[in-house]
Amino acid sequence: MQVYRHFHDLAPQAKGAVVALGNFDGVHRGHQALLGEARRVAREQEAPFGVLVFEPHPQEFFRPQAEPFRLTPFRARVRLMQGLGADILYALPFDAGMAARSAQDFVMDILVKGLGVRHIVIGADFLFGKGRAGDAAVLAYMGEMEGFGVTVFEPVAAGSGEAKISSSDIRRALEDGRPDMAAALLGHWWSVEARVEHGDARGRTLGFPTANLKFEGALRPAYGVYAVRVRIEESGGHHDGVANFGVRPMFESKEPLLEAHLFDFSDDLYGKHLAVEFVAYLRGEAKFADLDALKAQMAKDAASARVALEANRLPPNL
Repeated sequence: MQVYRHFHDLAPQAKGAVVALGNFDGVHRGHQALLGEARRVAREQEAPFGVLVFEPHPQEFFRPQAEPFRLTPFRARVRLMQGLGADILYALPFDAGMAARSAQDFVMDILVKGLGVRHIVIGADFLFGKGRAGDAAVLAYMGEMEGFGVTVFEPVAAGSGEAKISSSDIRRALEDGRPDMAAALLGHWWSVEARVEHGDARGRTLGFPTANLKFEGALRPAYGVYAVRVRIEESGGHHDGVANFGVRPMFESKEPLLEAHLFDFSDDLYGKHLAVEFVAYLRGEAKFADLDALKAQMAKDAASARVALEANRLPPNL
């Protein structure tokens, strides 16, 4: 998959795609269905399958001081889009210039002149342009005028008779300590990706060495202990484990930290890039009487995590 961070002077092979247009935060089951339709149209028209997103997310531009809310920061989104078969990802900067661009200019300057799109696929509620003035009707009208097709994809329901799948519901599930519910809506385990940093090595002295990762630009789930699966980018290997996310009441951390212990693993992880999948919530954070009590609980947590991981080899609904 080719990734482009601009729309000017693109090579011929980067133009003429069938493009799914949206934010796609989480790349949940509804997004996957829309992207699947764009892929189908692209194959039918023998055109590249492209995805257009904005980076940073528009909400991050308009509300820079807000709490992190992203389900899929850029690196994770690239990986998921590639897994769904996208040939091209246009990750266009969302800045003051983009925010001020009218709906008509967005279509003409970016979609027509810049990308030379053949067909666009959007969700029924997609809005674009300054003041969110552009909608599906505007895009369809301009498509007729400029010679590109438009498909308006209807939302996917969470279940029979239920409301549509939304990223907001997934965020709430994670904040409530329900990674299983989030996974049922996502169609994949929710994960955090970061590079392993040096910590205080306290886990090693307790018999549970951990990889320490900082949350940056991602939603913060409920504090507590989780059963996790960890993918090491450099080797491609997957490992079961147990992780704590929070401020560590025993040691009073100032900032939340994710500490992941990989089962039956002894290699050096410092500097490696990990993706940690949250599979099951085991318990909330707690403060113990002493280190021996903490070590005993950590052993119980590891045993509970092994049981939970064995019972949840695939996300719900897969």
